[in-house]
Amino acid sequence: MIQIYHNSRCSKSRECLRLLEHSDVEFEIIKYLETPPTFEELEALISKLGINPLELIRKKEKLWLENFKNKEFTAKELIQIMVLNPILIERPIVVNGNKAIIARPIEKTSEIL
Repeated sequence: MIQIYHNSRCSKSRECLRLLEHSDVEFEIIKYLETPPTFEELEALISKLGINPLELIRKKEKLWLENFKNKEFTAKELIQIMVLNPILIERPIVVNGNKAIIARPIEKTSEIL
């Protein structure tokens, strides 16, 4: 089943959700701000995305700029930072089996459906 890591306050996330709703596929909405992923879940998600943890972080987010910018972190430390501060996780993320994408731009969603 397809999953979308969704933040209802994000316009791109809402657009992606609408696209899924009109695509005739079953999907599950994961409200990751309400129920943050565990370290293991986030590590698996990053693996499915095929990226390093830093690429999943919203670097323009105020929290990142004020607390973490220009500091060095290991991959595990970055994952832990995102687990503790899920607002830093880039969105929307769409998962289909063993593959995942960051749906920016939204049109990338078609690559995974």
